[in-house]
Amino acid sequence: MDKSPITQASSSHQTHYVDVHEILPNVKEKEITSSTMVEKATGNNNTNKRVNRPIRVRDIRRNPRSNFSRQVSLETGFAVLNKELSKAKDERMGPSLPRSGRSFGGFDLANQIGIEGRKRDFSMFKTKSTLSKQNSLLPLRKDQKDIDQSHKIEGSVEERDESVNESVPVGRYYAALTGPELDQVKENEDILLPKDEKWPFLLRFPIGCYGICLGLSSQAVLWRALAASPAIKFLHISPFINLAIWLLALAVVVSVSFTYILKCIFYFEAVKREYFHPVRVNFFFAPWVVGMFLAISIPPMLSPKTLHPAIWCIFMGPYFFLEIKIYGQWLSGGKRRLCKVVNPSTHLSVVGNFVGAILASKVGWNEPAKFLWAVGFAHYLVVFVTLYQRLPTSEALPKELHPVYSMFIAAPSAASLAWRTIYGEFDGCSRTCFFIALFLYFSLVVRIKFFTGFRFSVAWWSYTFPMTTASVATIKYAEDVPSIPSKGLAITLSFVSTAMVSVLIVSTILHAFVWRTLFPNDLAIAITNKRHNKDKKPFKKAYDIKRWTKHALTKHGNKNFEGDTVDSQSNQMK
Repeated sequence: MDKSPITQASSSHQTHYVDVHEILPNVKEKEITSSTMVEKATGNNNTNKRVNRPIRVRDIRRNPRSNFSRQVSLETGFAVLNKELSKAKDERMGPSLPRSGRSFGGFDLANQIGIEGRKRDFSMFKTKSTLSKQNSLLPLRKDQKDIDQSHKIEGSVEERDESVNESVPVGRYYAALTGPELDQVKENEDILLPKDEKWPFLLRFPIGCYGICLGLSSQAVLWRALAASPAIKFLHISPFINLAIWLLALAVVVSVSFTYILKCIFYFEAVKREYFHPVRVNFFFAPWVVGMFLAISIPPMLSPKTLHPAIWCIFMGPYFFLEIKIYGQWLSGGKRRLCKVVNPSTHLSVVGNFVGAILASKVGWNEPAKFLWAVGFAHYLVVFVTLYQRLPTSEALPKELHPVYSMFIAAPSAASLAWRTIYGEFDGCSRTCFFIALFLYFSLVVRIKFFTGFRFSVAWWSYTFPMTTASVATIKYAEDVPSIPSKGLAITLSFVSTAMVSVLIVSTILHAFVWRTLFPNDLAIAITNKRHNKDKKPFKKAYDIKRWTKHALTKHGNKNFEGDTVDSQSNQMK
């Protein structure tokens, strides 16, 4: 006797599972007949009409990002839901960066998101025209998938940092950087470019390279003074030494200027970052000071009897306009007021007034020379007092910035030389400035530890010209006060200055051609505008979804429990 299909199905020991899938709106339905399947299951060709009716089976296109592609029981559905929410949270978190100072350039994003990261993305510091800046705000024409993936990267990066074109606050430089010139990034800081890759040469070429020009051009001034001074005449110093150093300084100035002009053309955004730097902004005065040093120290066999005033206008004009800009920021009391940005390298923005006064006197313009001397001396007093007092509103000067204290010597020495050149004698005012510089010189010599324990940098060249200026002032003092101590002091300081320059020349050659470490990655220009906390929770939405789900499930369970309780009580009453 044949068994009915219902009886046979009930007697079989088969376990049926529920296949849970996500139902999408674009699901297509297909109609298939199940007569063959029923015949195999029942072993009878005469099937019921109810069984022979076409069965609708949904042909589901599974979402590749879903984890519901396996058969699960209803009891484990919420566990899978929690896992899905956790995965969504991880995807939304995207490029979480470690505090190792690596980069925002996309190196970690390529591992977390299945796309290629924006490696070597140095275009953010390239010169941008107005049209390119507007176009950069528009999305590129790509496939929809690429656009979605690029939005993930761009959105996450924008959440962590503002535009690179915005100015970085002064306090941010002191908080994120360390080193003698504030050029090293602290370990817990992030940067915009990769640290472990070599950047383009122009990005690695800092404005501090003009320190080399300052050191060599001031040496040309020193050796001309030694060759022409009657107080040091017994040494019989040849004027050709001055000629050789002057030609070397001129060649270096041309090379550095040409390279930095290329940087301004191709990477102007990086130049702007250097301008906002509290230490490097002062080196923008250096090219014009170097030009005036070369004009003053031109060898006698090449120079005319009197220099043309146009030379003074060429070098002092840009310096004066930049000076008005910087001094105006000090006076206005904004974010870059003097007590916020002052550091010993600020003397570079002051000493040019005295050098310009010397050059103006040599071209025959004594009144502009007196004007520049007055402006320079007034601002020197302000800078000197601010550095000594260290106002509570100013940023604390880090210990690593101690080597730049040699800049204290430059301004009073140059002021002494300028006064003597203008008035023709080493009188009381000139001697007062000279004695101030001499005292500061000795106070730094006894603290030799200030200049030890730091790695070599091209900016160290700028610390040689203050000592050279002090040596020249000592030579002029020995001419007006001839004595054995004054002559011995002039020779000693000149020897120390020349020895320091010689050591730096050897170190520069070794780092440039042997070790090839003269121009490392300029990390100071790649810091972020704000420091980002590791404990910050920017991905709150995924967390809120999970919390809302738990709350809904708990509330739904409580309602079911209350309903069962009410039903049981009503049954008891009945």
